[in-house]
Amino acid sequence: MDPYNALLRPLLFSLPAEAAHNLAILCLHLTPRAILRSTFGPQPQAPVRLFGLDFPNPVGLAAGMDKNARALRSWEALGFGFVEAGTITALAQPGNPKPRSFRFIEHRAIVNRMGFNNAGASAVEARLRRMKASGNWPRIPVGINIGKSKLTPNEQAASDYATSFRLLLPYGDYFVVNVSSPNTPGLRALQDTAALAEIIRTLKAIDASKPLLVKIAPDLVQEDIRQIAAMADSEGLAGLIATNTTLDHTSLTKEQDTAGGLSGAPLRARSTEVISTLRESTSLPIIASGGIMDAASAREKLDAGANLVQLYTGFVYHGPALVRDITAHLPR
Repeated sequence: MDPYNALLRPLLFSLPAEAAHNLAILCLHLTPRAILRSTFGPQPQAPVRLFGLDFPNPVGLAAGMDKNARALRSWEALGFGFVEAGTITALAQPGNPKPRSFRFIEHRAIVNRMGFNNAGASAVEARLRRMKASGNWPRIPVGINIGKSKLTPNEQAASDYATSFRLLLPYGDYFVVNVSSPNTPGLRALQDTAALAEIIRTLKAIDASKPLLVKIAPDLVQEDIRQIAAMADSEGLAGLIATNTTLDHTSLTKEQDTAGGLSGAPLRARSTEVISTLRESTSLPIIASGGIMDAASAREKLDAGANLVQLYTGFVYHGPALVRDITAHLPR
């Protein structure tokens, strides 16, 4: 019996999407990791080494699930090969008005307009410092995803990202510059290569030793994707993440549609197209995120050129068994 689908998913799906999300994070934070391991099984092994880091398996947790890095060791216990905390901003912010997260079960999709709700880089730094001092630190790579504070104008974006980067530098094995969420006004304009290069140079001037990646949107045209790949090469990025959520809601009916970024199964094909375009344009590592709902869709991303994959909506719908199913179907 799969305990997630048999017991936990019915409970969580009886609640509104954001309430279920918050309850899940709280329970993971409070549940002893030994119980999680005994319930869901040992961590699957399919080692990957990438940008100087060792990943026990190539299946990670995407940013957006554990925004404030509250349950890092729990994700390891659930079987993930790495975890990406965030998105974290320099300034604490409540995010957009509720309701702001919606499930579309028949499409295996989620639409969210959370708006980078998080406790801010200072509060997250204090939590991570306590966690590390206690010896309660994950044995899997920890990525930290940073975004621009909503109140910061785009002209000051580089210094805003730098504030978060400086504070969180001791705790991230790699860092991700998020310029692709559709839920912070004007943020996607920072995908312009000149603006993005300024952010990258500012962060690398602080510390060039940590792997630095950029997460891009699926709604970019092909030429913009190629230009970002070229910029990533020229600026010495460690890799790229493809993709964030999409503003293409054509899979939803007019009655269903609501503002926000769509994730899940409807994003699968476009995310794979973006990965293919990136792979044609660069040899840099690619982390796939978007529409990974089963082993076949994960394999599709890897075949298109991805090196690692990340789950969010697929994990919401299928739970920890999905990590093991993907890993079990990797070629040996």
